[in-house]
Amino acid sequence: MAPPLPVIDPVLVLIGPTAIGKTALSLQIAETYQCEIISMDSVQVYRHMDIGTAKASREERQRVVHHLIDIVNPDEQYDAARFVHDALIAVEKIHACGKIPLITGGTGLYLSSLISGLFDTIEVSNEVRDPLRQRLQLEGREALYRELTMLDQVSSQRIHINDTQRLLRGLEIYYSTGIPWSEHLRRQKESMPHPRFSRILLLGLTCSRETLIDRIERRSLNMMGDEFEQEVTWLLDKGYSEDLPAMRSIGYRHMVRCLAGTWDREAATSALIRDTGQYAKRQMTWFRNQQQVQWHQIDHTKDVCAAIDLFLQQKISAD
Repeated sequence: MAPPLPVIDPVLVLIGPTAIGKTALSLQIAETYQCEIISMDSVQVYRHMDIGTAKASREERQRVVHHLIDIVNPDEQYDAARFVHDALIAVEKIHACGKIPLITGGTGLYLSSLISGLFDTIEVSNEVRDPLRQRLQLEGREALYRELTMLDQVSSQRIHINDTQRLLRGLEIYYSTGIPWSEHLRRQKESMPHPRFSRILLLGLTCSRETLIDRIERRSLNMMGDEFEQEVTWLLDKGYSEDLPAMRSIGYRHMVRCLAGTWDREAATSALIRDTGQYAKRQMTWFRNQQQVQWHQIDHTKDVCAAIDLFLQQKISAD
């Protein structure tokens, strides 16, 4: 069962765009402040998907306990509601051990759902769902994405055109209720009378656009090697369809097209760098809308630690 709310013990959160260096800093923070890490990544939850998700290595996970990594198979559904449930249980377990939860990752929807809450589940009838899926097959993602942009521009800015699951969800919600998904989220945030966490510190990592692109390029070049090809080949051989949401995530869909002969390795890597850069931009747009985030340059580690020290001192004095 999830813990009673609000959670009164301290919680740390470290956010930032992909490739900015959250993993290395999270390990340093965890070892310094006796934390256990809760992954806030929508793809790292999947087993057998290691290289393309840049999971912490086995050695790093031996140094610090990690939660919500490798908990479902690639063909299982995992969404924000399930993340909130699992994350709250992990928070309670960590506090029970006398340690501090450090939630880190780049999935903005998971963060806002955890902090601000999820709106009530909206039932979607087959009369709405089935025609949209038929249209997806006949008209393609581009047509449905243009339609979502006209109906719910706010949601379209945070949903990638290749994210068919959330693209369809946005249209399903609108055609079922007549209200945009983004408006449902706004109303839910306003209706939540009390925060989930009484003591929470949100830390954000940032850097120049040029520095981030350079980091993305280096990660992409390192990722798109023979070992990643072997990983994706194994997944396909095990029957995990390329149409699964997990297999359509960044990196995996690029290697799938490479294996299919649509792209050579160089073209796939170039597309990966481009798409990751666009994803990082959307992440930052989402995170900038989160209130109370303290932003720090990636090389200002001392400032991050000073902020944590002050936060924990305030906790002690409050007790």
